[in-house]
Amino acid sequence: MRYLEQRHHHAVEANFHSENEIGDQDTKRSNSINSHDEALEVIFEGGSIHRRKASLASALPHSNFGNMSARPGHDRRNTSCIVHELLEKQDGVPSRDHDQSYEGLAQERLMDKDPHSHAQETQHSRLLTKKQISDMAFGIRELSKKLAQIRLKLHVKNIFILGKAHDESLIKNTRETTDWLLTKDPRYKVYVEHTLEDNKIFDKERLLEKNPSYDGRLKFWTNELCEQKPQTFDIVLALGGDGTVLYSSWLFQRVVPPVLAFSLGSLGFLTKFDYELYPQTLSRAFEEGITVNLRLRFEATVMRSQTRDSEGQPDLVEQLIGEEAEDHHTHKPDGTYNILNEVVVDRGPNPTMSSIELFGDDEHFTTVQADGICVSTPTGSTAYNLAAGGSLCHPDNPVILVTAICAHTLSFRPIILPDTIVLRCGVPYDARTSSWASFDGRERVELKPGDYVTISASRFPFPCVLPMDRRKTDWINSISRTLQWNSRDKPKAFKEWKE
Repeated sequence: MRYLEQRHHHAVEANFHSENEIGDQDTKRSNSINSHDEALEVIFEGGSIHRRKASLASALPHSNFGNMSARPGHDRRNTSCIVHELLEKQDGVPSRDHDQSYEGLAQERLMDKDPHSHAQETQHSRLLTKKQISDMAFGIRELSKKLAQIRLKLHVKNIFILGKAHDESLIKNTRETTDWLLTKDPRYKVYVEHTLEDNKIFDKERLLEKNPSYDGRLKFWTNELCEQKPQTFDIVLALGGDGTVLYSSWLFQRVVPPVLAFSLGSLGFLTKFDYELYPQTLSRAFEEGITVNLRLRFEATVMRSQTRDSEGQPDLVEQLIGEEAEDHHTHKPDGTYNILNEVVVDRGPNPTMSSIELFGDDEHFTTVQADGICVSTPTGSTAYNLAAGGSLCHPDNPVILVTAICAHTLSFRPIILPDTIVLRCGVPYDARTSSWASFDGRERVELKPGDYVTISASRFPFPCVLPMDRRKTDWINSISRTLQWNSRDKPKAFKEWKE
């Protein structure tokens, strides 16, 4: 029996069984806790955990999950979100010493330009070394596999509800769910979007008249609250379609509470639960616990050229991987975004195709002549990546998918790269036109000649709550249901002719 105790603002301490011990034991159920207000129960599921070798990641010796050494040189900010508390403990793994080798020097070099020398204080992935990125990605994957074997029995107090504030039917669903939650437990505080405070359909005043105890427990969230105090919320309930789930990722740019998504949209790759059964679903989740899957997010940073107007013709290739690579003042950052689906760099409103330089780590991959390029997470493989002809990819794969959009060549095929690579997509200085970048379909930004976007695995993955009874088959079921994957009539059998 293992517990995670969470007392007010103290850090969560976890004791986990070793992988072999987990594999040999049946499902464990914990006894009641002395104080439900101060504990969070972890229930181990049966089945073994299988390791997968990660590209460019050092081997991990068998050890207790709680004894991982922290990554050197990076102090992490504590968070009250249980998933990210565990992530902090898994954020670094021991590795062999490369210091005296050429490989070691390359592993310790920053992967992108840092004009302000903030590498030791920042939480941006692009300013980590190659070794640190590999350790981080491997640590997140190991944590995700372990989380798949346990149920987190959360002590829920603050519930965040996200829906479409402009959709009449979803406002009614939000009101119904809010009413049910506030009635179910007097300790619950429910946060809904601030635009609903004066909404006639939501009708806050009538809710308060119906039950005066709702006063003080019905609250309203703003974008600023999500950005500044994401640890306020214990769980997010998304009411809508995949776009609503993407919006929750956009709201919580760093720490993301576990997201339980109800299907009220069109497709439903990310919405795993039937809204008609929400009372049973939420009761079971809060009483029996939840299983969480960590989905890879990308961190994308726009880098602006500082030498565009200098004398002579600058060369983007030289500035990023050539003689000027160590000059950290050729570019400066101009906005960072954590995205769940994809980063797209395209021609925007220009009538001519884009010219895009593509770099991976310290290598110039190619120059893309196309309408654009789509860099997708495994989660986003069924979105723009699919429409552009890219591969479908299971969300547990630790990869980056790169797909050209209408490439002006017969030989540009989609490629799949490990998540430890840092990609940079830039507009060459001699390009005829600017390009445009978008992040999960939002925040469209112009990239002028000399600008580029750095894309790397994010230190803040996206925790999705999975259905208890169909975790392993959920992805195949979703692409079969929504895309009719490999759906066709079976051929008729031959009828033998008998004389």
